[in-house]
Amino acid sequence: MALEHAILVSLSERAGSGYELTRRFEKSIGLFWSATHQQIYRVLKRMEEAGWVAVDVVTQSGRPDKKVYTVSDGGRAELVRWLAEPDPSAGPVELAVKIRGATFGDPAKVAEEIVRHRAKHAERLDVYRQIEKRDFPAPADLHGQHLHQY
Repeated sequence: MALEHAILVSLSERAGSGYELTRRFEKSIGLFWSATHQQIYRVLKRMEEAGWVAVDVVTQSGRPDKKVYTVSDGGRAELVRWLAEPDPSAGPVELAVKIRGATFGDPAKVAEEIVRHRAKHAERLDVYRQIEKRDFPAPADLHGQHLHQY
């Protein structure tokens, strides 16, 4: 996942300036996806060039003008596409962002992704349990290095 998708989810929830997005990332999406102020501004510029966000310049008294970003039709289409697209290489961070943004796409597709992730983790757990049975058949009898490995 690119930072672009996390920003599209955040802006779909509420329009905002780069500064406001940074604050939101620190308080919500940032719990599972972190981005610096500089990263957010660089990505917003790319997103504007790609036509994924629209910018409304707000004149402020005694301060520089403020750019308020909203998701454009192109950005909504990209978000819907990304939310529906299975990604075998996606980890828990991408899944968390997809869950947060599910309402802006097809929630059933996001649910399918959750099921796929759960199955992948269940398979991994089965492998770990097989290793445990093979290498540590009597855990109560372990001590020292073998206990630590267990």
